[in-house]
Amino acid sequence: MKILVLNSGSSSLKYQVIDMDTEETLASGYYERIGSDKAFLTHKVNGEKIKLENPVKDHSEALKFVMEQLLNEKYGIIKSLDEIDSIGHRMVHGGEKFNSSVLINDEVLKTVEECADLAPLHNPAGILGVKACQKEMPGKPNVAVFDTAFHQTLPKERYIYPIPYEYYEKYGVRKYGFHGTSHMYVSRRIAEILGKPVEELRTINCHIGQGASICAIQNGKSVETSMGLTPVAGIPMGSRSGDLDPSVVTFIMKKENMTPEEADTMLNKKSGLLGISGVSADNRDIENAVAEGNEMAQLALDHYHYQIAAYIAKCAVAMNGVDVITFTAGVGERGRESRKAICEKLEFMGVKIDEKANQDAFAVEAKISAGDSKVLVYVVPTNEELMIARETKRIVTGK
Repeated sequence: MKILVLNSGSSSLKYQVIDMDTEETLASGYYERIGSDKAFLTHKVNGEKIKLENPVKDHSEALKFVMEQLLNEKYGIIKSLDEIDSIGHRMVHGGEKFNSSVLINDEVLKTVEECADLAPLHNPAGILGVKACQKEMPGKPNVAVFDTAFHQTLPKERYIYPIPYEYYEKYGVRKYGFHGTSHMYVSRRIAEILGKPVEELRTINCHIGQGASICAIQNGKSVETSMGLTPVAGIPMGSRSGDLDPSVVTFIMKKENMTPEEADTMLNKKSGLLGISGVSADNRDIENAVAEGNEMAQLALDHYHYQIAAYIAKCAVAMNGVDVITFTAGVGERGRESRKAICEKLEFMGVKIDEKANQDAFAVEAKISAGDSKVLVYVVPTNEELMIARETKRIVTGK
């Protein structure tokens, strides 16, 4: 069974074709600048990258061109589109409407569209991807896999906000959480690594990249997470603020005569590590600046590491303890110094790092906790596309 996994952005299209018999990625790619005369596709197969400049006006044209590459005699991986059994779509926001992945029909698309206010940049793009598939591959089953669905098990006292309740009733203002597909994948993978049922583990997964969120997973279910109504909440990120006193926003808006849109841009694109350091939203650039003696870069990292450790501790409270902490995504998988700094702040919980194991662990599955650590600590590279493919297979086949 071959599944096409799509992650549609407003002007981009990421894809993978996965053979579910072996769970091997046969081909992957990234179409950028859709709608522009500078649009181009980077297609990857057999370890080779092929860059193809091809202007397209919309996602349907982009998908059609992608299909041509998958069928290409030189670097294609299928002989006919009939070999693609189904398509799995990453959908960012399902609101309270969806607590699991679902087969897409007109009613589902309408409901996803109704959630667009909660993810105005992402949900419309996801819908474009679905409609492109329906046009280019009619009759193929399409499945929506939601970032938010995994967190629908949060207890109400943890997802409700302490503001007038009417805003929850009228607009659905509450904590939703994101990165659910990644948190689901890693929590199940670490259970496999440890040889234990996922239901017996209390896992805290740290998905730390440009976007970042922490999740407490107990009995295989999300019981606490850092992101909220939107992905700007929680721990500080590359350019997103994370949690702060809400009056900071209104105070700055008044002082700077900011519009809501300008304030939103400030919180999402000018804050976090970039906002404090003034250097970059990329941890690597900031670490280089620290090495050169940049004090603001050091302050940014110190704040970042403290807030992450503090949220890990909060997640431990939510589960009355923790068995294993996992690090994943760009910084989690590659940021040796960040992992060390975060774990050193958790020594009061019995967390101890094996220095050599941590240094050796770079984008590979590895145990990095010391032998006498009371909490296991692992690096587990995430695979959201494989999780989407697994969910798609489950929905389509019923197993």
